[in-house]
Amino acid sequence: MDYPHILFDLDGTLSDPREGITRSVQYALAQLGIDEPDLARLEHFIGPPLLQCFMASYGFDEATAWQAVNHYRERFRVTGLYENRLFDGIPALLERLASQGRTLYIATSKPTLFAEEIARHFGIAGYFRRIYGSELDGTRTDKAELLAHLLETEGLPPRSALMIGDRKHDLIGARRNGLDCAAVGYGFGSFAELAAEQPTYHFATLEELRLAFG
Repeated sequence: MDYPHILFDLDGTLSDPREGITRSVQYALAQLGIDEPDLARLEHFIGPPLLQCFMASYGFDEATAWQAVNHYRERFRVTGLYENRLFDGIPALLERLASQGRTLYIATSKPTLFAEEIARHFGIAGYFRRIYGSELDGTRTDKAELLAHLLETEGLPPRSALMIGDRKHDLIGARRNGLDCAAVGYGFGSFAELAAEQPTYHFATLEELRLAFG
């Protein structure tokens, strides 16, 4: 694949944030009087914008959903952010792409503030020209809006870049901006979810993704 610019989703693509996100969602729900002891039931919060996920999952109105988001952040910014791990092989993949002269970016619905700290903490920030995320007020949580902002800010022709992600939001956002996209099967989106969006490429494993870059 000869794309000079590679855009990575963060959660479920570069790192496994399962523990930190689900425990922070669990904490937020508890503050609103909802007991959810099964963390596995909260894994669908990994990837989509939090506000919309709280509204869709629990029928919250927007004001209550914002309360949940703020409670989530109380725990996440202190503890949950670090309950995370890079997928095995990610540093080697980034090193390979950088050595090939490609320009790398992170494009995540997570607030930029948190994404930058995660990348710094796990030692991968230096591989990326810039990390693009949402604002704390919810601006650019929509992946299509975020990618449009990235392409415009960086002056990238859509055909020169590849978006890599593990959820349908990554693929939909890429398609709406004229980007080719690669779905990865080792994250949190099911095969059915990803296949339904007809990605340009679909890699079941991180090793398959690595091999695609030579």
